[in-house]
Amino acid sequence: MNKPSKSAQPPPTDSLPPKHPLQRLASPHPFGFSALVHFLGLSSFAASFKYLADNPTPINASYGWHFQYLTILGLALATTTVMLASVADMTNSQHLFRLKNTLSMCTTPLEVLVSILYWTLRTYDKDLVIPTWAQLPLLPDLSFHFIPSLVLVIDLLLLSPPWTITVPQTLALTGGLAFGYWFWVEQCFSHNGFYPYPIFEMVGLEGRVGLFAMSAVVMTGSTVMLKWVYGMVNGRGGRGTPII
Repeated sequence: MNKPSKSAQPPPTDSLPPKHPLQRLASPHPFGFSALVHFLGLSSFAASFKYLADNPTPINASYGWHFQYLTILGLALATTTVMLASVADMTNSQHLFRLKNTLSMCTTPLEVLVSILYWTLRTYDKDLVIPTWAQLPLLPDLSFHFIPSLVLVIDLLLLSPPWTITVPQTLALTGGLAFGYWFWVEQCFSHNGFYPYPIFEMVGLEGRVGLFAMSAVVMTGSTVMLKWVYGMVNGRGGRGTPII
């Protein structure tokens, strides 16, 4: 009886199968476009956190540090998401790749929300979102409020399988995030005596409730929009990223 050849042995359990038919470019990949996007994204995110340390404001010494800002919470989640993607690139890990894709269903719409809200309000009146003592130069401003959403949208459209999250699931996720951030903001206010964004003080309690509710709706809309754009860019059909 012939012995089975080495080629007949099963592949390692953590090696990636062929990419999803709707995924445009190979990812994870240790040397390709995927690795470059994730490396540049992490470099930008690290520079943003360094900027906070190198340019202290009263927020640095307050309760909650800069994590009072939705921008910085989103940046931390974006860093975690892209770090998972980068490690998956280096190790070719299917588990980390799937984990990145699942986390992206929360992080990417959140960063799109941050960009939409920030630039809309800043265009109307920049003092609504940043006090006069904390105004940012253009490059740091872009690194906090535009680059994270850009990196994550590129990752979604070119380097990921399609999402399978439904509208009811999205509403539950965004509502939970909005309520959690509201609780966190009020917790920080109880210690600091001020809100991170001037607009929170201006609109009062009812206005804050409206802002958080509107944010949940906009984030849900951004998820639906991103799924639609993915379909326009890559086509539709097939099994996407499962929710774990």
